[in-house]
Amino acid sequence: MIALMWHPGATVPDSVDLAEDEVCSLELPHKTSHLESVGLRKSKRFGNVFGVEMSPDTIAIAMVYFVQGILGLSRLAVSFFLKDELHLDPAETAFLTGISSLPWLIKPLYGFISDGVPLFGYRRRSYLALCGLLGALCWGSLAMFIDSKYGAMAAILLSSLSVAFSDVVVDSMVVEKARGESQGASGSLQSLCWGSAATGGIASAYFSGYLVETYGTRYVFGVTAVMPLITSAVAGLVQEEPLKAPSDDPKVMLSKTAQFISTSKSQLAFLWQTVKEPSIFWPTLFIFLWQATPTSDTAMFFFTTNHLGFGPEFLGRVRLVTAVASLVGVGLYNTYLKDVPLRNIFLWTTLLGTALGLLQLLLVTGANKSLGISDEWFAMGDSLVLTVLGQVSFMPVLVLAARLCPPGVEATLFATLMSISNGGGVTGGVLGAGLTQFLGVTSHNFDNLVILILLCNASSLFPLAFLNLLPSGSELESTVEKADKARRELEITKQD
Repeated sequence: MIALMWHPGATVPDSVDLAEDEVCSLELPHKTSHLESVGLRKSKRFGNVFGVEMSPDTIAIAMVYFVQGILGLSRLAVSFFLKDELHLDPAETAFLTGISSLPWLIKPLYGFISDGVPLFGYRRRSYLALCGLLGALCWGSLAMFIDSKYGAMAAILLSSLSVAFSDVVVDSMVVEKARGESQGASGSLQSLCWGSAATGGIASAYFSGYLVETYGTRYVFGVTAVMPLITSAVAGLVQEEPLKAPSDDPKVMLSKTAQFISTSKSQLAFLWQTVKEPSIFWPTLFIFLWQATPTSDTAMFFFTTNHLGFGPEFLGRVRLVTAVASLVGVGLYNTYLKDVPLRNIFLWTTLLGTALGLLQLLLVTGANKSLGISDEWFAMGDSLVLTVLGQVSFMPVLVLAARLCPPGVEATLFATLMSISNGGGVTGGVLGAGLTQFLGVTSHNFDNLVILILLCNASSLFPLAFLNLLPSGSELESTVEKADKARRELEITKQD
């Protein structure tokens, strides 16, 4: 693959790279779905879309994920901006990219803020609107005046913060709807979310390269600045009752503050009680290890652009192929694999991904030409297959995290699990940057790129040694029941 080589720990390309409408229908059980009852209370219905009842809430969720996908419009622009205008080398670019992902590591904090500190009377609407405005400001700054690596890092970091915060808000809505669902129904909702991001990725994929080649990177940043405003606009669709305005009485305000602190402490205690359960802790550890293997993504980007001469327009076409492939991966998972045991999916996708990832050696050594395959066609096919595989392997992570969340701390626990997963991804990126620098791979020296690819692919097999940390189907159901029981006991204790 070109800009993002698949490995077992790679997040799905273009879902930021990571999210979309599902491509295959889901046959739900004959009994009324929890998604149809709890998730749609007091909401006007807009029909059934691929197994999920649509309401203003679910439309807002889908649109926020769509924005996450369409923000991929700037992905190539950022890469070329760092490489050609700021003149950073592969290791430095990989490190900066990893740093810009830091906001995704503290997602639980956003959950506490949005749940405990209403903004303008709302816990959902206001934060979505604010996140959209922050994102627009950051991309606008990159378009107009930022010309240093530190300024670029700050702008990209804050734009990442805006997406991560809005992601927590909609994740809490998703988890509420997924609570109590079967693995299949929960997978259908996750498919809707991540399918929406893939739709956004498809909408922006080709133009991400064409606009860079035709108008330059800053023009693309300017266009990208408009996209977060969609998040601000759909915030009004969220079905949320306004909270009572806080009193100006200092005593009342102090009491509210003390209540918030007490509630936060209780949530943290319950969160720790839940996370330290072996049935949750060990799967979470596996997800971290699965994400934390090093990658050669940035080095491959420099190789394909500086050595093979791939331009932005062609890379845009590749991104279009990978965006479609991501959607295909969602469809494959939702249609054929959502009821397959988690261990089986991780095992076979890891083995296949590692084997197919080694095919990049043909592109690096030029052996693909001996087979009569041009660099362009080989890169296109490689990206397509690995993206489908990456999407299929990542969907179970989302389903597992959603189903482990008990009532009461859905947003916080889900955010914690995904932050740990994202932390593994950042760790893998930093390890990849370290390997790149250690092997002396630079903007124009690719002598050791073969070794880098071999090491990264070999490390992808490491998590398989811990595959038994994942729960079986019966163990997962038992975990969910234990979490619910712990929550009920905590409520009884509070009442006493």
